[in-house]
Amino acid sequence: MVQVTDNYGPGRNGQMYAVQQLEGTLLAAGHEVILAAPKTKGPNPYAGHPRRTEVRFPSVKVIGVPARVATGLKHERRFRRILELKPDIVHVHGLGPLGLLATLAAKRAKVPLVVTWHTDFDAYAEHYQAVTPVLAVAHRVWRMATEGGVDRDQNRAGRARTADRGRMVSELLGAAAAMLGVATVVTTPSEKARRRALRLNPDANVRSLPNGVDPLPDAPNQAVRRFDGVRFVYVGRISPEKGVLTVVKAFKIVNRLVPATELMIVGAWKRDPQMRARLTRLKTRQKGLNLVGEVDRSMLKPYYASADVFCFGSTTDTQALVLHEAAYEGLAFVSCDPELDLVIRPGVNGEFCDPTPDAVAGAMLRMIDKVHDRAWRERAAETSRTLAARYPVAGQNEQMLQLYDEIAAADPVRAH
Repeated sequence: MVQVTDNYGPGRNGQMYAVQQLEGTLLAAGHEVILAAPKTKGPNPYAGHPRRTEVRFPSVKVIGVPARVATGLKHERRFRRILELKPDIVHVHGLGPLGLLATLAAKRAKVPLVVTWHTDFDAYAEHYQAVTPVLAVAHRVWRMATEGGVDRDQNRAGRARTADRGRMVSELLGAAAAMLGVATVVTTPSEKARRRALRLNPDANVRSLPNGVDPLPDAPNQAVRRFDGVRFVYVGRISPEKGVLTVVKAFKIVNRLVPATELMIVGAWKRDPQMRARLTRLKTRQKGLNLVGEVDRSMLKPYYASADVFCFGSTTDTQALVLHEAAYEGLAFVSCDPELDLVIRPGVNGEFCDPTPDAVAGAMLRMIDKVHDRAWRERAAETSRTLAARYPVAGQNEQMLQLYDEIAAADPVRAH
């Protein structure tokens, strides 16, 4: 089984954890795993496993991108080496140079291909300007090497849809449509992502299969002080598309009206120079803003447990594993993305709102009243934990193994 990912560190993120969890499930079930990823430092929990082979590709650091990006150099020889091992399935995780080139390799070798669509590229396109030239080159290689390249009518439609957003975005979405079109099965971590994938390629065979998330491990040596008032928290990557600044601006309004409040942000906020400058400036002016910094995932549980409400300003995520982690700790939610509702029930354990500071502030203020109601808070916590428990890692990865079996038997079930 080949797992191909362009996102394997050094920065930690949900996609990397999802790939590693799937690796662990495959190895535990007795399968052999081949990992194809860029050369990089970072978490690699199954390195050296006797049934696991790593094939690493030359990579570069691209400013603004948390993972090292494969250059595409020497890809032919490396993918030839992978295919000589006669894999049953090639599983590509997301759009990137390696993903595109692995798609080409699987097509040439007539090996069944699974593509997991982790990212909403319509929403992300403006944030991926730095890596798009590399993607564009990989996409052109793909088109030249395949018979007829991308379907011409479909490619014209893609250009028409994105004409006002420029050639860069058109290339990105053209690559996405091409990849989706040749996959045996496309999986997505949510119905939101499934709809986005079908919008890019209506003929793709897409099914929704959320990533599994387990409760975070206890961290007995990690103490996080409680807050006397209401503590809002955000945990995750600190970048423009995550809506962190929207939440911070909303909190400024909230804190002015209710001083006994705190917004705790847990993530590597100093990594992006622009975000570091803006958050530093905001912190000097804003009481109650607690910039914790990066915390290893194994130590995150006390940060969630010390909070009352999880604030999620992003509209670009396709599942957001942090929502599940927060739900396991019984938190209530304020979220700007009503399409990500696996662990949120409006009025029961959270509230959806528009992605503007005023709207988020209004939702936060209403949530303050609710969490002060002990009965409401207990019901909300129970709901959050119950919904999170529906998507354990073992159960979700078992569904992926069943899908592999279907494909290996040459009888994949069409999506409904």
